[in-house]
Amino acid sequence: MSGFHRSPGARPAATRLAGTAALAAALACAVATPLAFASPAAQYPATAKRPVSDTFHGVSVSEDHRWLENGASAEVTAWALAQQRLTRSVLDGLPQRASLAKELAQMIGGNKAMRHGFELTAGQVFALKRQPPKNQDLLVVMNASAETASERVLLDPNLLDKSGKTTIDWFKASPDGRLVAVSLSRNGSEDGALHIYRTDNGKALPDLVPRVQFATAGGSVAWTPDAKGLYYTRYPQGQERPPADANFYQQVYFHRLGTPAQRDEYVLGRDFPRIAETVLASSDDGHHLLADVSNGDGGEHAFWLRSRGENGSEGAWRLLAGFEDGLRAAQFGRDGKLYGLALKGSPRGRIVAMSLADPAADLRSATTVVPESEAVIEAFAASATRLTVEALLGGPTELRRYTLAGEPLGTLPAPAASTNLIGLRLKGDELLIGSQSFTRAFSWLRLDSAAAEPKPQPTDLAEPPAFAQDGGLPGVEAVREWAVSKDGTKVPMTIVRRIGTPLDGKQPVLLTGYGGFGISEQPRFKRDVALWLRHGGVYVQANLRGGGEFGETWHQGGMLTRKQNVFDDMIGAAEALIKLGYTTPERLAIQGGSNGGLLMGAVTTQRPELFRAVVSQVGLYDMMRVENTSNGAFNVTEFGSVKDPAQFKAMLAYSPLHQVKDGTRYPAMLFTTGLHDGRVEPWMSFKMTARMQAANPGSLAEGRPVLLRVEADGGHGIGTSLAAGVAEQADIFAFLFSQLGMN
Repeated sequence: MSGFHRSPGARPAATRLAGTAALAAALACAVATPLAFASPAAQYPATAKRPVSDTFHGVSVSEDHRWLENGASAEVTAWALAQQRLTRSVLDGLPQRASLAKELAQMIGGNKAMRHGFELTAGQVFALKRQPPKNQDLLVVMNASAETASERVLLDPNLLDKSGKTTIDWFKASPDGRLVAVSLSRNGSEDGALHIYRTDNGKALPDLVPRVQFATAGGSVAWTPDAKGLYYTRYPQGQERPPADANFYQQVYFHRLGTPAQRDEYVLGRDFPRIAETVLASSDDGHHLLADVSNGDGGEHAFWLRSRGENGSEGAWRLLAGFEDGLRAAQFGRDGKLYGLALKGSPRGRIVAMSLADPAADLRSATTVVPESEAVIEAFAASATRLTVEALLGGPTELRRYTLAGEPLGTLPAPAASTNLIGLRLKGDELLIGSQSFTRAFSWLRLDSAAAEPKPQPTDLAEPPAFAQDGGLPGVEAVREWAVSKDGTKVPMTIVRRIGTPLDGKQPVLLTGYGGFGISEQPRFKRDVALWLRHGGVYVQANLRGGGEFGETWHQGGMLTRKQNVFDDMIGAAEALIKLGYTTPERLAIQGGSNGGLLMGAVTTQRPELFRAVVSQVGLYDMMRVENTSNGAFNVTEFGSVKDPAQFKAMLAYSPLHQVKDGTRYPAMLFTTGLHDGRVEPWMSFKMTARMQAANPGSLAEGRPVLLRVEADGGHGIGTSLAAGVAEQADIFAFLFSQLGMN
């Protein structure tokens, strides 16, 4: 779950958004006169302190700004509006802001298309198409070879909503290719309803199914073989559950086309955990339906299978593997088998297989096909006669080939320090594979994995973006270095720099990290990195514990009571960059979002002297109240619970809100949030901003401001319009440039 991960917190949509409209309207109109923030007269907006205490396991924990959690109150609206005016006055007053916005727009350019999210159905390839300057991705369809000359647009959200604020969450085509189910949501909320469109003319059917998708557990669909109905994930509706459970208890229902959604039938899930997240998949022949059920976000999965009888009747659901069995993923093969990724006893992963024809077979006792190796198995594809594996090597990946029996057939050649992934199984053993690095633009290639000496063939499914030169960034290199964490663990980091960069301690450095949920930070060709390098900076990505770069052991080393290891790893990376001669604390900035926002808050409060500037996006900061939010409950399996004494102790020790010390000279900080965020409550950023401003009220006049940027029509970042994304990037870079003395 890359990009901004699914992680951290929200109340039920109905209550969470109760006051959003008024606050959004006020923020959208916020304007301010540019402010010389280093003036002695510069002051933060007044923020009331109203102490509140809670007791956990005999320990009293207090805070001053809980009243900011009430987004429906006029007082909170007034406070947020005052903060937005301050932020705009500072950022709009920076000389680089306007030129950076213009430069970013030029870098995006126009009509440089990128397809992704592929699906092969009924001899057609469906995909999402990103095509600047359009604000949202389009749904398109191509022939079975995914040739762009055959492409036509099925659905353009930019025409449905001229504001550019409606997005396609996901889609699923029917087995005959005549229909496509699409989840649509607005304002980055990820609160999606299911629509059905004809693929011949793009017209919508009357069917409308609400609440199939939300940020907490996502959403999924699987069609019946006759395309007359579909199975889908559904959240509680009406009075089925108390308001506090509105975004929990995701279950599977069945919808028959042409009937009201109110008559849809329950299928599966009443016995699943409150925080279950379910993904549905059908075999190519439609005879088998698989439910992949996650126990929250900590990495535990269970798999349920239902198979059709010879007369077409639906069989009973049977459990193939439980949460305790250590299976991470499963995929239908084309040879009558189900393949799985097993971690139990093999933390870097092994691939197992079971026969779908055997009614007694399950994934717990499946046969090992590809054993564990020195590389982490990130993903795999079972085609007609081949297994192709994404092998993760601490961040970079390569593609390894095997027969279906597990005989090794070699590794595909790839550039150093690159990301190589499986995009789609085409017909037979043909695959679409993707490749990119920090210095080379993303490309889709067509591969015949059954060939004796397979040679990936280029396609035009992904065009190099406007800012790429000769398909990449000439004169730039990516080098790997190692930092040493507090406990002696070696932590890799990739340093992207201009060739010949002197190690004189004078470089402006931007250090990023994530460290959670088993998500691996891999090399990517990104606009923000290119801009940073253009202006003389050095960009660094650290592969922290909590991620999956070295397997499940690496993940578990940064979760629950071991979460502090993630922060120690990030601090070690910062210290290493200084020791290696790249920079000094006055020219070092850090940036992270979501779980990475927690990382920003923790390392800033623990080692404030290491950094000059911090950008923390949609982060969580109050670990004492995370699980009171609905998505926070999904994160308990990753972060822990204050109800557990040991986990409470660990969480309090790093909870950023509670570790802020009055009078401390903290770095300049820019907090960003979106009012429609269904993963992390906006009040997390509200409270942390208020606490940091109160700790050092003179920091604004000193030129080290603590600022809050609120996106009135945005969420966690998923579904954000292109225009809104450019505006936010311009603000972030203007802030960083001003703090690090960059032009």
